Amino acid sequence: MTYPIFTFFSASKQRHRTTSAAKRSFFRQFFFSFCVLYLTLGFSPVFAQGEKSIARVWNEQLLWGIRLDTARPTVHARNLYHFSVAMWDAWAAFDPDATAVIHHEKISSEDIDRGRKEAMSYAAYRLIMWRFRHSPNHIQTESSANRKMIELGYDHHFEDETANTPAGLGLRIAGSIIQHGLSDGSNEQHDYVNQHYQPLNKSLDPSEPGNPDMLDPNRWQPLHIPKFVGQSGELAENYPPFIGPEWGNVIPFSLTTEDSEVRYRDGNRYRIYLNPGPPPMLGANQPSAERYKAGFEQVIQNSSELDPKDRVIIDISPGARGNNSFATNDGNGHKKNPASGKPYAPQLVYAGDYYRVLAEFWADGPNSETPPGHWFLMLNYVIDNLNGNKHFRGDGPLMDDLQWDVQAYLALGGAMHDVAIAAWSNKGWYDYTRPVSAIRYLCDRGQSSDANLPNYHPQGINLIPGLIELITGPSLATGQRHAHLNAQTPKNRQSNLHQIAIRSWRGPSYVQNTKEDTSGVGWILCKNWWPYQRPNFVTPPFAGYVSGHSTYSRAAAEVLTLVTGSRYFPGGYAFFRIPRDKYLHFEKGPSESFQLQWATYQDAADECSISRIYGGIHPIADDIPGRIMGYKIGHKAFNKAMTYFPKIRL
Repeated sequence: MTYPIFTFFSASKQRHRTTSAAKRSFFRQFFFSFCVLYLTLGFSPVFAQGEKSIARVWNEQLLWGIRLDTARPTVHARNLYHFSVAMWDAWAAFDPDATAVIHHEKISSEDIDRGRKEAMSYAAYRLIMWRFRHSPNHIQTESSANRKMIELGYDHHFEDETANTPAGLGLRIAGSIIQHGLSDGSNEQHDYVNQHYQPLNKSLDPSEPGNPDMLDPNRWQPLHIPKFVGQSGELAENYPPFIGPEWGNVIPFSLTTEDSEVRYRDGNRYRIYLNPGPPPMLGANQPSAERYKAGFEQVIQNSSELDPKDRVIIDISPGARGNNSFATNDGNGHKKNPASGKPYAPQLVYAGDYYRVLAEFWADGPNSETPPGHWFLMLNYVIDNLNGNKHFRGDGPLMDDLQWDVQAYLALGGAMHDVAIAAWSNKGWYDYTRPVSAIRYLCDRGQSSDANLPNYHPQGINLIPGLIELITGPSLATGQRHAHLNAQTPKNRQSNLHQIAIRSWRGPSYVQNTKEDTSGVGWILCKNWWPYQRPNFVTPPFAGYVSGHSTYSRAAAEVLTLVTGSRYFPGGYAFFRIPRDKYLHFEKGPSESFQLQWATYQDAADECSISRIYGGIHPIADDIPGRIMGYKIGHKAFNKAMTYFPKIRL
């Protein structure tokens, strides 16, 4: 049996053999073909049966273009939204009761299904050709779109926008969206470059110890990483500038001016949506200074759990994990699968394997489509597994594939676009630090637990026995826990005396061969701490607060719940297979095969959120406000989308 998703990604393998970066890109793309395919109890026949809607066909083309482009989550959330609008406006043009979003035109056709297919194809094709014309891999993206038009029987050279045909309509729809995009506040005409934002802090070279040049520990700090490789595999000569700090200026889908406020910094205007208030701040007069420290100390704690050799075993089945209360991690799982009526089978794994896989699964893999594109993959999985039972909201009349798909795409696309605007409006305004900067800064100051101990500073880190410790003479003695941290110079064997040591993932310098070595967890100098990321990435090129992953994921989970009428994945269960020693990219692992498993969309979203703490990308202060914001946006976007749909069809 041949499954279309395998065919799609096998073609990508031939096009990506030339460079090591391209090979890494292919691996991530192939990885996510499995993600879609195996998020079931087995091989669902729906993958081999029936014809995909034309909206789905072109959505896959768009996701392909995103995989090959620079990883800019704000830009691609907007692309996914505008594509969804194009599909909806083309569908609505043939229905007297539907309302378009951007291009308002009605057209008649003797064969409405055929007309919609043609209009959607020309609209999608033109948008893809426009939006990816400057992509580093635009030739592959354009060639793939050309082949798809030929496969569908359309002339991709046709450019007559005045034609009173579905093809002409599709070109006009794309033209309206392109013109809208040139005046929507994104600065697309100048490749989305920042117009006024400048970082306050000097850059950090994470390959050097400490963080000596940080001026303000509450503000974002760029990194110095020659040959930076982004989360979609693209190579840059150096760490990119802050992506999207002014994205609050972009016209949203469902957010309104009542959801926003305007602030000014250095004479520059920032519009902030759904402002959650400031994150914890470090400073002598900051009442939240201890929360600031506690959040980054938790990141160290989570980093200390990234070693399967600890032999800590946990149950990661839906029967034991997930089902959290709103904006918490307090869940103890689900008593039974609502589809089968049976309890979820336990799955016992090493905690260190699970947490390492989480950090990589929700970072490198999904980000091949960027986080908003990943959730479109999730929606496409849902579409494939509804088995023809497309009742919008779960209880409406049975709907044909195309209408269900375009309505779901519009709701999800609008949500992802608004998440980018809201989350990045806060990132740009609060300009908040990342763990790699904050943890090193804290430890450079010293310890803040006891003024009578050496290396005291009120803005230092708290000492936690067994996790964060002051290096002492006895602890440096031969055979003791810090002995290996002696300076390796004959004249001064104790130059690290009274420095801060932490028990943590030891970092990429301990991995010489990614197929054979693991860094493991052990005592290291805190000034050398590294997030659980590859050395040519380290941390995303934008501020931390609020977490984009948390906001995107919770908004998407709410939309999927609303469009399907159920909070559970189809069949009450979804999973992804993790093979032993073949999954992790920058160290060997995991040590045993297992599955990532989710009962509900919210379970998957919450797992995504906590993965960013284990990966050393966010403290919890970034996470929880993002989840709350995502919940609000998911409902706002769905309700807004509903206003465009023909009510007589629901």
